[in-house]
Amino acid sequence: MAKPKTIHIKEGITLLKSLQRKSGYLISNRIRVLIEIKKHEKTGISKRSLSAITGINHNSILKWQNMYIAGGIDAILKHGRVGFKKPVLNNKEHKAIEKKLNDPKNGLRGYVELLEWVKEELLVEIKYNTLVKYAMRHFGSKIKVARKSHIKKDEEAVQSFKKSSGTSVKRSSLKRMKNTKV
Repeated sequence: MAKPKTIHIKEGITLLKSLQRKSGYLISNRIRVLIEIKKHEKTGISKRSLSAITGINHNSILKWQNMYIAGGIDAILKHGRVGFKKPVLNNKEHKAIEKKLNDPKNGLRGYVELLEWVKEELLVEIKYNTLVKYAMRHFGSKIKVARKSHIKKDEEAVQSFKKSSGTSVKRSSLKRMKNTKV
């Protein structure tokens, strides 16, 4: 059996524990491995034993040990992940789309028309799927929606229709109820 890799951890356990509390999930596991190595510094501990104690894959432990040997605690504290992707649309474009979607008289019948509007008005090249997901995430829009009423619809005519049709519907339903009881 091979002798476990011996690493001398320069930092104390109290410093490592305080760093572990301050760091995020990715870094805290690395520091937890260093703490266990520090505890077993005199006797030595194998990567498999560390894996059993911490519940972390032995290959990750070996990689983190090599990182510590090469760069010290600074290398362990850097996770190397970059931030989020650059936003597809800036704030001005976002607000213009929001205004267009929230306008009841806008006349948009779907995402294809929204895509065309974005290309013509905002002069932004964006993929259809990207725009759909963006609209769903930021504005709560849905692909399948009820049919919109016509833009130029006369609201007074709608109200008069509702008033006149409501009474005739009630009369016809009353007649049907009387006919069924007989």
